[in-house]
Amino acid sequence: MSININISRTSIEMGSKAASLIASLLRDAVKENGSARIILSTGQSQFEMFDALVKQDVPWNKVEMFHLDEYVNLPISHKASFRKYLNERFVSKVDLKAAYFVDGEGNVDENIAFLTKKLGERPVDVGVIGIGENGHIAFNDPPADFDATEAYRVVNLDQRCRMQQVGEGWFETVDDVPKQAISMLPGQIMKCRSIVSVVPHSVKAEAVFNTITKPVDPMVPATLLKTHSNWNLFLDDASAALLLSR
Repeated sequence: MSININISRTSIEMGSKAASLIASLLRDAVKENGSARIILSTGQSQFEMFDALVKQDVPWNKVEMFHLDEYVNLPISHKASFRKYLNERFVSKVDLKAAYFVDGEGNVDENIAFLTKKLGERPVDVGVIGIGENGHIAFNDPPADFDATEAYRVVNLDQRCRMQQVGEGWFETVDDVPKQAISMLPGQIMKCRSIVSVVPHSVKAEAVFNTITKPVDPMVPATLLKTHSNWNLFLDDASAALLLSR
């Protein structure tokens, strides 16, 4: 187990430091293998990281992107669509080798099969894995299935997860939030060679504290990250507040 915790004063400083590490890991992978693969998370917590990442010196035309999750039956035109988010904040701003999206519209089983096939072709070098207010990673709400062998699965979203989406402004009410999503599963996430978690803001302080201080437990899904050989956790003062006060 190897946890590298970096605490910054602000979320902007945190995002910049995280982006620098991600870029370095990608450059190393390209130098070693001729190409690199990255898995990206989304949400309000990743804004500053993406702002900095697209400005990094990376041979993007040798980088393939996957992402973690997407709502079932949510149009790509909806402001909460993670495909829309990634297109606007990342894919449209760099010249990627390829981008493979989780598509919750159309034939979900076919999309999952395609993504699973592509993921299995080569290892993923960097997983950018956020932590939710309920401790989830991707949309693996508690209790998460740590033993699942699939790459992706349709999962049910719990109430706290859905309330987070309202709190971040993606939906007007909890009833507007889809009840299901396609999510990368914990076992697949843990296959990444390196994991970088970007977790700012006070609303994440409880999840961060539980992740670091509690034993590995499906009821706090992010605790699984502590078992990875190279996990880098980036916090700001607000998200680290409970850790710093003890």
